[in-house]
Amino acid sequence: MNPIVPIAVYGAAGRMGHAVLRLALEDPRFDVVAAIVKSGSAHAGKRVDEAPGDGADDLVYSTNLDASAAPAVLVDFSFADAFDAALAIARARRIAFVSGTTALSSQQHAALRDAASTIPVLWSANFSIGVAVLDRLAREAARALSDWDCAITEAHHRRKKDAPSGTALTLGRAVAEARGVDASTIGLASVRAGDIVGEHTVLFAGDGERVELTHRATDRTIFARGALRAAAWIASQRAGSYTLGDMIGD
Repeated sequence: MNPIVPIAVYGAAGRMGHAVLRLALEDPRFDVVAAIVKSGSAHAGKRVDEAPGDGADDLVYSTNLDASAAPAVLVDFSFADAFDAALAIARARRIAFVSGTTALSSQQHAALRDAASTIPVLWSANFSIGVAVLDRLAREAARALSDWDCAITEAHHRRKKDAPSGTALTLGRAVAEARGVDASTIGLASVRAGDIVGEHTVLFAGDGERVELTHRATDRTIFARGALRAAAWIASQRAGSYTLGDMIGD
């Protein structure tokens, strides 16, 4: 039987952070030892079980990681302006870091790579297991259809701020790497409308035919489930930089 993994959730009051927190509290693989929110949050100091749908009896939302807490993994779903503080906590406490925060700068991605020299790090723009498989298929198709045009389209709900999505950018890099070209050569298009959870299509078009690889998310909890699967997996890994593809292939 695998040991229970103690985890801390950073950005626990946000849409995705709360979904991770709720599922982790119901998952016997985990012991949630901290639910971290931003300074000034209305949740700070309140018991987690005061929020509808949460089930922790003693867990309190906090604005930092208490010295007495000993998580093996920090799961971060925050914003780019809060990401540095989350990574700093993981590095200082020498705990594994799983992050789904998007719209990061090149400096923040560099900081992730640097952190991987001392702690296990897994960052993904999209924690859907289906999207991880889409990434693999896109790479294979890009190599097999190297002289076909390629374009990536994505659609999300009207409240999503970054465009193109982090997932679309990641898929664009995957195609470009497979072809040995610059990612700027891959066309990207975005739609923001309604309550669309997330849709991504990688289109390869030749003369007289085309191939479309599409993933549609209809339930936001798939991302939380994928992040928790990553947290359970990375807890036993050595320091290094990992992807969902590494996890799937393990």
